[in-house]
Amino acid sequence: MIGDRWGVGDSEVLRAYPCDELVASPVLQAWRGIRIEAPAAAVWPWVAQIRLAPYSYDWIDNRGRRSPRELAGLPEPRAGDRFTTVGGRALGRIVSADPGRQLTGTIMGAFMSYVLVPQDDGGTRLLLKVVTRTRRWAAPALSVGDLVMARRQLLNLKKLAERHHRRPGQSAASSLAGRRPGGAAGRTGPPR
Repeated sequence: MIGDRWGVGDSEVLRAYPCDELVASPVLQAWRGIRIEAPAAAVWPWVAQIRLAPYSYDWIDNRGRRSPRELAGLPEPRAGDRFTTVGGRALGRIVSADPGRQLTGTIMGAFMSYVLVPQDDGGTRLLLKVVTRTRRWAAPALSVGDLVMARRQLLNLKKLAERHHRRPGQSAASSLAGRRPGGAAGRTGPPR
């Protein structure tokens, strides 16, 4: 389907996600992923903070209100908590959470799982899978729309986690050099 993948490899598409168990025979399945140059412990608070704002295009999905750029020190998410807040209004609910590993929620009939996969070099893969039952004719448009918004969300979460993980005065390259064998910066984009 058009727009069903961004930044994920075949093994990330084939793996199991918590949301897979929540929708039998989904019409739409979409996978998104991004590499973040920070450990999962530094990425998780930003994923958990989706409860405060969508972190996508704020002028579209947050009614012009800016998503927080500092961590709010929220308690760990629990099943039944609100999933996100849009324009000051709570939307959706958390279905399951495994702090530091995954957050699964539902909003407007879709289920989505954010999964953190620690990498050997100290970085993290942040994966997102969205599943829903919808009318077949609507699935391609939903997939493309989600691609645009989810891509921006993951890029924003990446930027915030990396910025807050670095020590003051440390560049991204020097932060990575200290964690990688040989100090190699390596490839930071999505897998091919």
